[in-house]
Amino acid sequence: MKQEELEGYGILVTGGGTGIGKACAARLAQSGALVTICGRTEEKLEQAVDDITSVVSDGGRVQYTTCDVTNEDHVARTIVKAAEFGDGLDGVVANAGGGGGMSPYHLQDLNEFTRVLHLNVLGTMLCVKHSVPYLKKSGRGSFIGMSSIASHLTHLWFGAYPAAKAGIEAIMRNAADEFGPAKIRFNAVRPGFIATEIMEAIPRDSEVYESYIENTPLGGVGEPDHVAALVKFLIGSDSEWITGQCINVDGGHSLRRGPQFTQFLANFTDEQLHGDLLADG
Repeated sequence: MKQEELEGYGILVTGGGTGIGKACAARLAQSGALVTICGRTEEKLEQAVDDITSVVSDGGRVQYTTCDVTNEDHVARTIVKAAEFGDGLDGVVANAGGGGGMSPYHLQDLNEFTRVLHLNVLGTMLCVKHSVPYLKKSGRGSFIGMSSIASHLTHLWFGAYPAAKAGIEAIMRNAADEFGPAKIRFNAVRPGFIATEIMEAIPRDSEVYESYIENTPLGGVGEPDHVAALVKFLIGSDSEWITGQCINVDGGHSLRRGPQFTQFLANFTDEQLHGDLLADG
């Protein structure tokens, strides 16, 4: 693909300081876009900009701003900055998100459950709310919500995370229908096991890791750039007739079942996890 494929595009990537978000920002900038990344930790954002500019021929193609996507004022301000930097806003990659403490539902902490829902669902909704006027003006607007295979495959003990990712997909489908007449496209991306900083917490000799590998037809784990390649496609004109879709990037993992994370609940007793909940009768 041509280096200038996204020349003239202004794009915002939330959660762009590390992992998948950083890879998306790099791929988009390398394709000619003017990219704004945001997140809560300035040091990570600064490092990401340095890393990206070191591999992009035009080092002025990336900027950062701090933002908590659950804060509406932050999001509104960030959208304005991204539009100013990009001479308009043509794309949004709502990548900011994450999970929380692992436990069965009857032991879930309400505050933690709510935090995860807010980070993923509310954060994505606010990005939609404040970007739509700019994306309509663009005439080629594309919004991507970062989901997960956990949105549709059971992930034991993940609490709010599967519900949150399913919520993102629901927002993308409804927004695609609502804003189709305005020529704004909305799609969701479902990464599987991707080699990011977060996934490094899973020991490679663990039962959890092995459960991922044995359920992935292509074997191994994905790289952030595998997700970034799909994101770039969904932002650009080659996908101009694709909207309202949820697309897997998982090495085929979604053909089977979710990973087995019970090993991470070693601090819970069987009585705490199940008690008599699973008893007959």
